[in-house]
Amino acid sequence: MKHYIVTAAILTNKNQILCMQRNKSKFEYITYKYEFPGGKVEKGESLETGLSRELREEMDLSVEVKPSHFYMTVEHQYPDFKITMHSYLIPIEKRDFLMKEHIDAKWLNPKSLLELDWAAADEPIVESLMREL
Repeated sequence: MKHYIVTAAILTNKNQILCMQRNKSKFEYITYKYEFPGGKVEKGESLETGLSRELREEMDLSVEVKPSHFYMTVEHQYPDFKITMHSYLIPIEKRDFLMKEHIDAKWLNPKSLLELDWAAADEPIVESLMREL
C-alpha cells in the first residue's frame, strides 16, 4: 500500500479559516470532501518548501511557510493508501487566490468548521482547531 507524505495549510484571515472542497476523485471516499489546501511533498523537498509550492500550483498563492507555523501531524489510513499529513497554521493578509483544482472555498470561524463534510484525514485538525481557536 502506498504511503504519502503530505502537507496542509490552515490559512487564517480575520479569525476565519479557509476550507477548500475537493473535486471528483478516483476514490469516492474523498470526492467532494472539504480539506485544507496542500499536497504531496516531492523527494528532496522540505515540508515547508513543498507546501509553498503546492499553494502556488493549486491556488496561485505565494506564501512563505516557516517551521514556526507547524501545527500538528496526522497519520491516516484510507482504504487504498496511507498518509502522514503535516499541517501548518499560517496567517495571510489577503483572501485573494485562484481556485485551480478545488470546486468551492469557504472562510469559516473555527466553531463552524463541523458544518462541512471533511476528508477523514483532516478531521483531527478540525477538531483541534475548534478546541484551541
